[in-house]
Amino acid sequence: MTFSIVARAGDAYGVAVASKFLAAGAIVPAAEAGAGALATQAWANVAFRPQGLALLRTGTRAEDAVAGLIASDPGRDQRQLGVVGADGAGATFTGQECPAWAGGVSGDGYAIQGNILTGPEVVREMEAAWLAAAELPLAERLVAALAAGDAAGGDSRGRQSAAVYVVEAGAGYAGAGDVACDLRVDDHPDPVTELRRLLDVHELLFGRPDPESLLEIRGELAEEIEARLKELGHDTLDQWAGVENLEGRLVEGRIDPIVLARLRGDA
Repeated sequence: MTFSIVARAGDAYGVAVASKFLAAGAIVPAAEAGAGALATQAWANVAFRPQGLALLRTGTRAEDAVAGLIASDPGRDQRQLGVVGADGAGATFTGQECPAWAGGVSGDGYAIQGNILTGPEVVREMEAAWLAAAELPLAERLVAALAAGDAAGGDSRGRQSAAVYVVEAGAGYAGAGDVACDLRVDDHPDPVTELRRLLDVHELLFGRPDPESLLEIRGELAEEIEARLKELGHDTLDQWAGVENLEGRLVEGRIDPIVLARLRGDA
């Protein structure tokens, strides 16, 4: 009882999902850097997550991974599944007993699917939004597609939860893992809008500074930073940034305009 998109962009893989179901993000998505991603929904088979990633890890194509998972599942008629691998087209499957409207679309590097939707326009609008947002980072692009599906009607029963999960080698916190983004809204009257807000906060706190925008800490700017830190009761920029969870945006001898705006109280 869900709509989702599974996609690849460069070396990143991700899933975005929304549903009138508690904590859909705890059940639907799975992804592994260097392998691929999948979504299991309708009468979800959570065993598809490790099994599917194991297949993708060996280089199995998305359509073959779907075929393999479905072939061995006696409950296949009630399942819905979307998969992307390391290259080629994504693949989607909708069992014949999934509640209407149910179906999906797929293309190069993506698969979109949903069930108990208001109609096929949900997946069509998601696909259009995905294709139109090629310049965005993967997490933003996934959520844009999810928002388009939500605006088109989404789950015909209403709204409750939404999530986005993205992996890329070395893109995790402090470069120590592969999970670039893992955000969930488990129970909310407008979960997709809330997910977009959380994604903005995530970018603020964990995004990487643009080298072209960094400002040299010298002269009047250095004096301003020192004065503002003193007013806030901190001895160093490092100390203040640690309290604000902005340490990932610090660059020796320079300052990210986003950090400066936060220090000034403008953001």
